[in-house]
Amino acid sequence: MPTRTEPAGAPERTAPAPTPTPHDLRHHGDAEVRDAGAGLVDLAVNVRAGTPPAWLKERIAASLETLAAYPDGRAARRAVAARHGLPEECVLLTAGAAEAFVLLARALPAPGPGTGRPVVVHPQFTEPEAALRDAGHAVERIVLRERDGFRLDPALVPPEAPVVVVGNPTNPTSVLHPAAVLEALARPGRTLVVDEAFIDAVPGERESLASRVVDLPGTTVVLRSLTKTWGLAGLRVGYVLSDPGTVARLARHQPLWPVSSPALAAAEACCAPAALAEAERAALRTAEDRAYLLGRLAEFAELRSATPDPRAPFVLVRHPEGAVVRERLREEGIAVRRGDTFPGLDRRWLRLAVRDRATTDRLARALAGLGVR
Repeated sequence: MPTRTEPAGAPERTAPAPTPTPHDLRHHGDAEVRDAGAGLVDLAVNVRAGTPPAWLKERIAASLETLAAYPDGRAARRAVAARHGLPEECVLLTAGAAEAFVLLARALPAPGPGTGRPVVVHPQFTEPEAALRDAGHAVERIVLRERDGFRLDPALVPPEAPVVVVGNPTNPTSVLHPAAVLEALARPGRTLVVDEAFIDAVPGERESLASRVVDLPGTTVVLRSLTKTWGLAGLRVGYVLSDPGTVARLARHQPLWPVSSPALAAAEACCAPAALAEAERAALRTAEDRAYLLGRLAEFAELRSATPDPRAPFVLVRHPEGAVVRERLREEGIAVRRGDTFPGLDRRWLRLAVRDRATTDRLARALAGLGVR
């Protein structure tokens, strides 16, 4: 699998080298806490604590009365479209954002002679690359550098790339790329895929391209998830925003009734004005809790944040003995996400979910007790 690492100065245009290190693209944060028993503090999974809220549980429970009927996604689709100011034809409901990556990989045409390869910008969520590989696509990696704060220079992406996949804010780096940087990647003949699974944890959803999917050159696809803010990982619900032609093409690769009635009820409920206001309040609290977490982590000289301005509900940190720290924290009852399964990272990196201040204080006490510097 080719890879291209961001060089100093102007991007190189030499042939990409083979990927030097294999990564487990199917490893996800839930593996850190699965079968761990009760009492493990979960800093590995990026689902907001204390969710779903009671009112959302009630809406989902009420939908169980309709289980004898086949799912009807029209109301949920209208709600999502209205929430983003788009026509209904620009919305595709999916069984989580992960399904959308599979649909995209299957719907993309095979590259013809002389065409470029799909590009995935790393470090980022690994399912897009895994889905592309499973569908038979050769993938080129753009690997961003720590010394640049893992920020993307659009000039690094080969002009001939037919597909570009990037997260915003990016998992696991917590970098929020400016919308203008992403818009610079849009061009005729290219499909730009932006994973915005965590954008609702950014106050004001700054830098989102959701409302711009039909305005940019080429094809723009924005993926959203209701998993993170609303605590619905087990329900599997998300959606795609794009132009009507792309949405119709992706829909042809879905099975019948791909989203359950309870998931549809949740999607509709989470697009209501009161829910959006609650999500905004949660985003503001997350920003405050993240600042507190960074302050406590700064007490440890060898713990370095990947970026000086993280914007997601998690932070990426590096420690010379990161793998050892992770294992010893687990012995202390705290699970954190290993970083070495992300292309561009190694065993020194750890991802920590943002939690309340009491949980952060417990983490800091554990680090100090382990002698972490």
